[in-house]
Amino acid sequence: MASWRCLELARGVGTSILFREAAALGSLKWKRTATAAGASQITNCLHSVASNSKREPRPVKTRVMTQERGSGETQTTADKYEAVIGIETHVQLGTSTKAFCSCPSEYGSEPNANVCPVCMGLPGALPVLNAAVVESGVKLGLALQANIALKSKFDRKQYFYPDLPKGYQISQFDIPIAEKGYIDVDLPVEFGGGHRRFGVTRVHMEEDAGKLIHAGNDRLSGSSSSQVDLNRAGVPLLEVVSEPEMRTGLEAAEYAAELQRMVRYLGISNGNMQEGSMRCDVNISIRPKGREQFGTKVEIKNMNSFSAMQKAIEFEMDRQIALLEEGERIKQETRLWEEGSQQTISMRSKEGLADYRYFPEPDLPEVVLSQEYIDTTRANLPELPDAKRRRYESLGLSMQDTLVLANDSDVAAFFDEVLEKGTEVKQAANWIMGDVAAHLKSIKLTITEAKLTPASLAELIGLIKDGTISGKIAKEILPELIEKGGSAKGAVESKGLSQISDPAVIESMVDKILADNVKQVEAYRGGKTKLQGFFVGQAMKASGGRVNPGLLNKILMAKLNG
Repeated sequence: MASWRCLELARGVGTSILFREAAALGSLKWKRTATAAGASQITNCLHSVASNSKREPRPVKTRVMTQERGSGETQTTADKYEAVIGIETHVQLGTSTKAFCSCPSEYGSEPNANVCPVCMGLPGALPVLNAAVVESGVKLGLALQANIALKSKFDRKQYFYPDLPKGYQISQFDIPIAEKGYIDVDLPVEFGGGHRRFGVTRVHMEEDAGKLIHAGNDRLSGSSSSQVDLNRAGVPLLEVVSEPEMRTGLEAAEYAAELQRMVRYLGISNGNMQEGSMRCDVNISIRPKGREQFGTKVEIKNMNSFSAMQKAIEFEMDRQIALLEEGERIKQETRLWEEGSQQTISMRSKEGLADYRYFPEPDLPEVVLSQEYIDTTRANLPELPDAKRRRYESLGLSMQDTLVLANDSDVAAFFDEVLEKGTEVKQAANWIMGDVAAHLKSIKLTITEAKLTPASLAELIGLIKDGTISGKIAKEILPELIEKGGSAKGAVESKGLSQISDPAVIESMVDKILADNVKQVEAYRGGKTKLQGFFVGQAMKASGGRVNPGLLNKILMAKLNG
């Protein structure tokens, strides 16, 4: 079993700390304690409050509730209201080391293996900024069309929680790395399509906290003990704060998905939500349509997929509308999305703004950038998702095909390489989205994990085009190319699958088929022309599917009608 280092080590012996009991669950009591005793008291306090948390009943669905209009028409209750939605997204960067020390930032290591005095918050340890974090921040800011700050700074965001060993988080407060950008989104065709633009307030750099592991079901409520893993402490993050411009769960989910695609295209993060590499907190309020003033904001956490985000928002919209219709007040609080029950549950109250007592980080200098550095970074940005979609549309692809190909950076890169080999656009798209995607799904591989190369697929499509093989033979060869690799031409030759295109050979084959099926020939010539398919099938069977279908049909029709 992995050895867990004590929380006391992360704090330093003899340090006196001021902490808020059960900060994550709403208690507002402040208490002073010595570090050595603090860990057990914190855990006990957290469990005490967690056991008292109550699950709220699922609200009545309001979208089917109606009221009579003066004209005799009906209006759903939900039509009276609109949601105001903003998202705070934490993107965990894929740097090899942490933000302010040289510890590895890899995911999945043994607990507390990737720690040092800096990320454990030991006295006297000083942070040193990882330049790759700044580069990632500039790249994302430029991709979002934001204003990059030539001079920014770090600040201390002060709060206490067991997974934050220093008692503060190094973040950016009033001067972030980037401000005032936007994300362009193409909504899925099945949901009506359309283009949306959502503003981005800011992008700022910060460090991540550690992680609490709760015994049992890994949930605080009902667990017998909690442990702290500090591997994640100090891992670099970019926090992206949107403007509150989304109005539906679908828009919010598509905004987050586009941001994920963007960081993957940039190569700054894998964006995997299930690993915590991208974590989205949704802020949502409800107001009557036509009113400009915002309603009471509720924050939703614990959504590890875009579908969960959409469901959580739709549930919360229904819950808040139901409360307003009943004349009740919306509480400002943080709620968790619970996948099992498909509802949000109260986590903690948020009456008023938290006072994090920000002040400039004294151990780090200002981040000063030159315009030349920013211009060079901009010039080296890759083609981004929105630009790629526009290019694919200009090639004649439908919006549906464009979204499928461009929304995965690896698939898009593969497609582009196939096109570079001279393959016709629609043929390349159809093969990648069709047979290639289907086989990859059946063997549970991604396109980067498969042995199939763009050159091999382009060669396979070329063999069909020049008549060397039929489409049927190509589909038989494809699984081997995906799983074992190699060239398409080599696979065809080794299996003797080259298409029969010699007119004399095909004519001899047709003569034998007609001689063996005299009754069918007479029936065809008597008007049953659908029997043409029968003769084609016999030829394909005799040749093992290798006969050139174009030449076959030409020779067959000449013989039957001659």
